[in-house]
Amino acid sequence: MRDWKAKRFWKEAAVVEAEGGYTVELDGRGIKTPAKRALVVPTRAMAQKIAAEWQAQDGVINPDTMPATKTANAAIDKVALQHAEVADMLAAYGDCDLLCYRADSPAELVARQAEQWDPMLEWAREALGVSLQTRVGIMHEPQSPADVARLSARTHALSNFQLAAFHDLVSLSGSLILGFAAALDAKEAESIWEISRLDEIWQAEQWGNDDEADALAAVKKTSFLHAKLMFDLSVPE
Repeated sequence: MRDWKAKRFWKEAAVVEAEGGYTVELDGRGIKTPAKRALVVPTRAMAQKIAAEWQAQDGVINPDTMPATKTANAAIDKVALQHAEVADMLAAYGDCDLLCYRADSPAELVARQAEQWDPMLEWAREALGVSLQTRVGIMHEPQSPADVARLSARTHALSNFQLAAFHDLVSLSGSLILGFAAALDAKEAESIWEISRLDEIWQAEQWGNDDEADALAAVKKTSFLHAKLMFDLSVPE
């Protein structure tokens, strides 16, 4: 039984309107989440993305080729049931944001961090209304409680589907500010991803590339860009 895998049984995956949004039907049968809840998403565009994944399945169903479906499942089966807990976890990044912890040497790295990270903190001041302070070293120093509260309120205000995508934007980049920057189109998502990897890129320049690390980074980048797409698709037309 462990070797059993679900096989394609449908001819057409179609998008249909449903109560609360849109769903995907396989030959007229609605898709369910792993927890047996109705898979209803907020926008037609997201439903079309999910339908395309199901339509592309050939023979045995391969969940690894269905990232949009996975994100929707997470929003419905997990985030919807513990929205506050997920929001709290992500908001906590604001008190120890990647962009705030700086190297003291070498001078070239210090300059590069200032060049790439300072503009993002300035963007946060203008767009998010928070003034996060930088520190030298890795020892935690708390940010202003007022700023942390503002970031937390913004995070809690996200819908279940937005929060599911935002989770990956923040956790993969290691930065709440970069997560918001990606979600709110402060820069192209690929540029934000590169900014988040400044330290890793620097190390590779000094010591050479590591094939295994590069492969893992490529997977994470793909997941980050997918999360940005799903965040965009979660915004009602």
